[in-house]
Amino acid sequence: MAITQELTTISSVAALLVQTLHSLGHDPAPLLKKAGIDEQDVGNPATRIPTVRMQVLWRLALDVTGDPALGLVAARQFQPAVLHGLGFACLASDTLHDVLGRLVRYSRMLNELPDFTLQESAATTDLVVQLPGLGPDFVHAAMDMGMAAFLRLCQITAGRDLLPVHTCLQRPTPVNTTAYENMFGPSIDYETDSNRLCFDKSTALAPLSTSHPELARLNDQTVIDYLARYDRSNITMQVRSRIIEQLPEGRPSQGDIATRLNTSLRSLQRKLREQDTSYKELLSDTQRELALIYIRDSNRSIGEITYLLGFSEPSNFTRAFKRWTGQSPAGYRESH
Repeated sequence: MAITQELTTISSVAALLVQTLHSLGHDPAPLLKKAGIDEQDVGNPATRIPTVRMQVLWRLALDVTGDPALGLVAARQFQPAVLHGLGFACLASDTLHDVLGRLVRYSRMLNELPDFTLQESAATTDLVVQLPGLGPDFVHAAMDMGMAAFLRLCQITAGRDLLPVHTCLQRPTPVNTTAYENMFGPSIDYETDSNRLCFDKSTALAPLSTSHPELARLNDQTVIDYLARYDRSNITMQVRSRIIEQLPEGRPSQGDIATRLNTSLRSLQRKLREQDTSYKELLSDTQRELALIYIRDSNRSIGEITYLLGFSEPSNFTRAFKRWTGQSPAGYRESH
């Protein structure tokens, strides 16, 4: 995916870089002006900044500071409030696995360029962030800050001493790797096909003392509402957001979703056909994606997952899960 003017970044990312420049004794105002970024937009939760302009700002910031590890410097100032409701939902998560799942689920709130996935192996739970089709002019300091900030978020929720068992970075190998080892630990691969933070699976599934399910749910809702407003021209994303919102109250009908979107059932069906999808397909895909996240958390019972996904009975969930994966929920959990 090329970096186009349409791709945007949450404005608080710019605020974090501006804060870092101030702390280093540099005036960010002329850099913002050169990058075409209005100072009033920086940190304003109601605005987003084109990713191409953020790349210009990063390039200018690297020039003025002379520090190729500037992204890591900026990440050390990261606090969950930078991510607004998503950050607070992560703080209230049940497990580190839930934190990573939320980053994946709501990644478009942060930046539309990377592809976020959660991958599992026998020993690790991995947050994978892939930047497709990067050109030679891409400023890797931006992704440095992103991956380091995600790690900082995990440390704030799961313990300051937390480190990945292994890290992969898509960036070229830096001349001086010390700053990266100080941030991510000694086990790092560079020039990989994706960015990856690999956490010990038992650590990822351990209950967090700061867990607060109701607070997490409320902040999830603020993120869902934000994305619904942002994606109001994208009916597929609107429907997915409303499905996620409604599932714990029972499996929503297409008519329910149409009502919540203030449109007619016929209009919703037509718009979905125009995007080569259907409500049935979106509902099943959303339930499947959430099921694969929830089932890997051994602290969640099958009954709880059944409720969260809008099924009336565990047997109904089990049949659907077998259709999606070819395995029972218990069998899948045991093998993953």
